[in-house]
Amino acid sequence: MRTAWVVCVLLVGGCKQAAEQDAKQTAVAITGGDVERGKAALQHYGCGGCHVIPGVPGSTGQVGPSLEGIALRTYLAGRLPNAPENMMRWVQHPQAVEPGNAMPELGVKDADARDIAAYLYTLR
Repeated sequence: MRTAWVVCVLLVGGCKQAAEQDAKQTAVAITGGDVERGKAALQHYGCGGCHVIPGVPGSTGQVGPSLEGIALRTYLAGRLPNAPENMMRWVQHPQAVEPGNAMPELGVKDADARDIAAYLYTLR
């Protein structure tokens, strides 16, 4: 019985790792960004001061929504279809998309926006 339990735990762990790897590969393919650089950029720009961002240390903000599962959402910012170009646009220029919203313009560079989008698309 114990052996069967261990096998089940290992299989579930392996499936989870495969799903995470698949999500990472898909995110890179659709954005052209780098997931690890995106994670670092989220920290650099201080995004976790306003958002909960799974996997990003210190991201416990309660001002904006949690970004958990953002890859599976239909809309970004309540109005943009969830597509890589819209994600990058929102990250770079939230005030141009929705003037007066609480998300500040942070001067996010093009390459950083692409990398941030790559990381965010791993959050399923």
